[in-house]
Amino acid sequence: MKDSYCRFAQPSMSTDNSHLGFDNYHKKNSQNGLPNRAIKSSMLKDSILKDGSLKNKMIWSALMVISIASISPITNASVELAYQDWQVACDNTRTCRLAGYQAENNSDFPISVLLIRRAGSDAIVTGKVKLGGAKESSTKALLQLGNRHRMSLFINDKDFGETMPFSAVTGDAELTAAQVTALLEALTKSSKIELVLRNSRWEMSDKGATAVMLKADEAQGRVGTPSAFVNNKDASKSNDSVLAAKPAPQLRLVMPNTRAVSSSKKKFSMKASKLSELMKGTISDVNAVCPNLTDKSSWRINRLNGSQLLVQHSCWTGAYNAGSGMWVINDNKPYDPVLVTTEATEYKNGKISSIQKGRGIGDCVYRIDWIWNGKRFEKSHESTTGLCRMIEAGGAWQMPIYVSEVNTSR
Repeated sequence: MKDSYCRFAQPSMSTDNSHLGFDNYHKKNSQNGLPNRAIKSSMLKDSILKDGSLKNKMIWSALMVISIASISPITNASVELAYQDWQVACDNTRTCRLAGYQAENNSDFPISVLLIRRAGSDAIVTGKVKLGGAKESSTKALLQLGNRHRMSLFINDKDFGETMPFSAVTGDAELTAAQVTALLEALTKSSKIELVLRNSRWEMSDKGATAVMLKADEAQGRVGTPSAFVNNKDASKSNDSVLAAKPAPQLRLVMPNTRAVSSSKKKFSMKASKLSELMKGTISDVNAVCPNLTDKSSWRINRLNGSQLLVQHSCWTGAYNAGSGMWVINDNKPYDPVLVTTEATEYKNGKISSIQKGRGIGDCVYRIDWIWNGKRFEKSHESTTGLCRMIEAGGAWQMPIYVSEVNTSR
């Protein structure tokens, strides 16, 4: 699949910054309050050792690992870890999602299993499975033939029965409660795990599963309890010590008043060069974070209300991703620019989004959304779609790191 750019819809001149690779990406994110220490996680080490497409994988690793950083106090319940062939993402409500895949060198039969457990002592674990579409023999077409073609779970060559019917809507099949129990037990030790459909067998890796299961136990306060994923037979604490779920923040999206009359009664006007100089003051390393800030591409300005504006400019362009800078400023002195992000790919109706692909074929995606609350933009969503393992375009699963409940007002 040919690489494509996620371009922000704005007038611009053609620029070539395809050289903006991992080093600049690393610096750029560290300037946005995302600590460099996150880059040093085991996920990045794994990617460096195992992937031939080093540059692409390193960039995605940086994106993924950055998501675990405590960007602000409201995200301190979030946890993210990828290790070998497994990943866990626990959002700010303490719901944990664990995704496992085939071994990375087995791309002919891509498969992923997602396990979900909410916080709380009585929370159950649910599971679902999704097959990749890299080959015609492993497409979802077989699953869509009906109940007579359900998948069966085999663990160490023992048949644990058929999954629930395939859902054409969600693109996956739910595991039964008995299958989830058997799978959890198998993942704590070396096991051969296969999903079988007709004469085809998809083998799922168990490597890295224990590490992410332990991380989920830590995030939910289950270590040493009977409900822990790992070492639950030697429980020293009761399930009463398990952490309760945290409520999702209640946010309000205030629709911008694009027709508002400026409080100064004057139309906003500023030279592009002055705008560039004004925005430079919000970034400590412009060359790394927003190298396009001083080029000749157009600025775009949207009115938010009678006194505030959203100012946009292209910041950087890579091989298959791009990012625009978004600033909120007053429409008269003092302008007091506030940087929202240099990663934006879209703005519409009071919502800024950053959607970045992990690699050119787009089988993994990282997303952050911000909404306008009438005074400033605040983060409303952050998620990953999991590892880049050829499951499907756009990524295998939605694995939130930060969630909120958004209400809209005008």
